[in-house]
Amino acid sequence: MIKAEWKKFKSGTDVRAVALDGVPGQPCELTDDVVSGIVKAFTCWLSDKSGKPASALTVSVGRDSRLSGPRIRDAVTAALKSAGVRVLDCGLASTPAMFMTTVDLSCDGAVQITASHHPWNRNGLKFFLPSGGIEGSDLSEILELASEGKAAPEAVGTVEEVAYMTQYAARLRQLIIDGANNGDKPLAGMHIVVDAGNGAGGFYASDVLQPLGADVSGSQFLEPDGHFPNHIPNPENAEAMASICAAVTASKADLGVIFDTDVDRAGCVGADGREINRNRLVALASAIALEGNQGGTIVTDSITSDGLKQFIEQVLGGVHCRFKRGYKNVINESLRLNAECVNSPLAIETSGHAALRDNYFLDDGAYLVTRIIIKAVQLRREGKTLDDLIAALPEPAEGCELRFTITETEFRAYGEQVLAELETYATDNGWQVADDSREGVRVSFGKDEGDGWFLLRLSVHDPVMPLNVESNVIGGCDVILSKLLPFIEGKSGLWR
Repeated sequence: MIKAEWKKFKSGTDVRAVALDGVPGQPCELTDDVVSGIVKAFTCWLSDKSGKPASALTVSVGRDSRLSGPRIRDAVTAALKSAGVRVLDCGLASTPAMFMTTVDLSCDGAVQITASHHPWNRNGLKFFLPSGGIEGSDLSEILELASEGKAAPEAVGTVEEVAYMTQYAARLRQLIIDGANNGDKPLAGMHIVVDAGNGAGGFYASDVLQPLGADVSGSQFLEPDGHFPNHIPNPENAEAMASICAAVTASKADLGVIFDTDVDRAGCVGADGREINRNRLVALASAIALEGNQGGTIVTDSITSDGLKQFIEQVLGGVHCRFKRGYKNVINESLRLNAECVNSPLAIETSGHAALRDNYFLDDGAYLVTRIIIKAVQLRREGKTLDDLIAALPEPAEGCELRFTITETEFRAYGEQVLAELETYATDNGWQVADDSREGVRVSFGKDEGDGWFLLRLSVHDPVMPLNVESNVIGGCDVILSKLLPFIEGKSGLWR
């Protein structure tokens, strides 16, 4: 069993914790000793998985722009080096690039130091194998080894600085050149604004788009700054999306691109300043992924709209599989389908995590944007835009999300009890319970009852029950909520 003091560092498949003092009531937990213990345990675990002694391993290390990144990088590399590992220090890097070092540099493993879009005082660790990101069960094993103080035999390793992001950017440029089929400056005449949110994504403007002829004027927050002074680096954040939308409009650009801190997620903005995000982004990615994959299955998370399902199945001719929230969940379901000979070219969350089969099922925001830009160039030659590709997507008139905190100690058991009782409550009231939801309880209502749906589910990691509601008519969400809230208010273990 993992000791409690180590278990708290687990957040799904990632290590996450406060890594800097400075916020009252939030002392630093991800100390050098903790980082060293986890990485030494990872080295033991990786040695066992690979069948190689630790002294024969090559492991890459990268980080995003967080203020605690250099300190944690030093602790990570020291722990690896103490086991005789050959360490490739990739410096400031995106999370997807760190996986790609297992492909291009033949690394046995990779460590990315990031906490994605979380506040400036937090940080974490992501671990990769040549087969992809580790599973939650893998991290549990690693933390159990850490709690036992396991470490590989001491040896003397090496640390080499490697400018891998140069190679990674070159790969993306070549993809655009090949896909656009328009010479070595295929983006000439295109104006693309990039918002990196002061994370690790600024390279995309300077090292990918600009060398291909794109006008990137108006791009913003490209410089790494772990204070994140301008907005939260998160395409799901309303302030962040408003900022990139305004930048596109002000620059009269053809397209806007926004990344999260470590570039494993992205969102877009059309020339009209309207965001291509969440359901619209899923629809666009699906249209691209289903080219040459007629009838293919698109795996999404559970909170996608009814209109998206209609678009994928009736307009694109694909199959829509709603699955559980969590990017690893949708990726693993798509992998499972392909293993069973079901054609599934894309797994995507509404958060912007998108993993395409032709890119190792790696959730890579820069790769997704690259595929979108290639399609934009192709459409431009036809006098069309990306908006034309998703014009037939039915969109809800309104939507909202409420989050209910579970106050019971055994929060998971209580949440599951609430869901079981809700399903009975819905059936007793004659509500239409969805038969294709893999998590929570999803209920649809007709035109006279709110004309939409709700989904109540249990958070993947936290003692929280999110409630998503969408309606095709203004005021419909209130109608749906008026039906559900009496049930919620009767649950003493839920608080909002």
